[in-house]
Amino acid sequence: MTDQRTSPADSALWPAPSAPGRIEATVTVPGSKSVTNRALVLAALSSEPGWLRRPLRSRDTLLMAGALRTMGVQIEETVSSASSAVAHHGEHPAGGRPGGEAWRVIPTTLRGPATVDVGNAGTVMRFLPPLAALAEGPIRFDGDPRSYERPLHGVIDALRTLGARVEDEGRGALPMTVHGNGSLAGGPVEIDASSSSQFVSALLLSGPGFNQGVEVRHTGRTLPSMPHIRMTVDMLRAAGAQVDAPEDGGAPNVWRVTPGALLGRDLTIEPDLSNAQPFLAAALVTGGRVTVPDWPEHTTQPGDALREIFTAMGGSCVLDERGLTFTGSGRIHGIDIDLGEVGELTPGIAAVAALAEGESVLRGVGHLRLHETDRLAALVKEINGLGGDVTETEDGLRIRPRALHGGVFHTYDDHRLATAGAVLGLAVEGVEVENVATTYKTLPDFPQMWDEMLGLPAAAGAGAGTRAGERA
Repeated sequence: MTDQRTSPADSALWPAPSAPGRIEATVTVPGSKSVTNRALVLAALSSEPGWLRRPLRSRDTLLMAGALRTMGVQIEETVSSASSAVAHHGEHPAGGRPGGEAWRVIPTTLRGPATVDVGNAGTVMRFLPPLAALAEGPIRFDGDPRSYERPLHGVIDALRTLGARVEDEGRGALPMTVHGNGSLAGGPVEIDASSSSQFVSALLLSGPGFNQGVEVRHTGRTLPSMPHIRMTVDMLRAAGAQVDAPEDGGAPNVWRVTPGALLGRDLTIEPDLSNAQPFLAAALVTGGRVTVPDWPEHTTQPGDALREIFTAMGGSCVLDERGLTFTGSGRIHGIDIDLGEVGELTPGIAAVAALAEGESVLRGVGHLRLHETDRLAALVKEINGLGGDVTETEDGLRIRPRALHGGVFHTYDDHRLATAGAVLGLAVEGVEVENVATTYKTLPDFPQMWDEMLGLPAAAGAGAGTRAGERA
């Protein structure tokens, strides 16, 4: 596996193309990062081999797969060459969704010593320490410089309560070492997951492997990104785990996972609906029409909320056998909305709101200050740097309409900032996005897909690229 520690650091400026008119396109979005990485963890814990079909191949998922391999899990893959993911109105996507890729995961006894590179992937740095507690031997976790600033205390403190030995020199953050002895007692634990719902998901995912299972009680005032916890619960149940959740009539903010063997699954990964956001936004911004094939009728992905949010901002959508078709009206309305459950959508919504006719207030997303970067401060600085009027509130952003101009849009190595800059560039000439290659974290071919959606020839060296030579 290629070392992901510094990839894809790149300070080059990408001229975000302006829309030549109303966009009419069909855009095939790759698999969900959130589903892919959860599926990898569950497959590693299973009692038999399983398959992941149409997994996302990106920096975060390659880091997860590489980490599991380091701990002894076998991952075999078949890969077919991907064709164009974008077609224009009246056409079909060339080759459709990449359908030939599949990963076979063969679980085994997890062993150290090993060193895991988490990059800056929240799912890797939080989901794997509980798994490492089940390994025989020490597992060290390290990552990008930004990863040292991201909170891990919820997982570290919980693992100690459940019987694990963790060395972090009191930081509550990376780097750290989990000293496993092949099993973990498990049982009840209280955590404050106000800064990240991944703390809850991390413990639930490995819970079936703990001797007593796990009972997780969230004690904080707020709990962001609930759809991701529901996703974890649904995927555990699909793998054969017994899970009791608050929505089943249990106590609020308490989840229980019973110990037991997990089944090997043959799972086809849904498209990543959050990564569909910039393409749907393009329809809204240009008054055009974009179809995303294979949009699931029922899903726990936070990105499904885009149907309602972007409709409220001036568009309309239809979900049928072709997928989701979103149509812009040519006008963009401001919005007042609590995004606490779908915080990862905030950068893209903020970009659209900066182009709206009225004021927008985005609430419930104070936890974004602890994401890949401080997303709230970054959005204020970068949109205002283009002439916008954005102010930071206690738990979000207030965005007032103002004419924008070109300039450099910095991304801080944050993939959501990069795609937000691209959305602004559709309506504002002269926007240059710094390090668009950071989209490789979750959407490897973004620059090419963006150019194809606009009917432009793909620029050589535009950014992320396919990196077909890398292994899962």
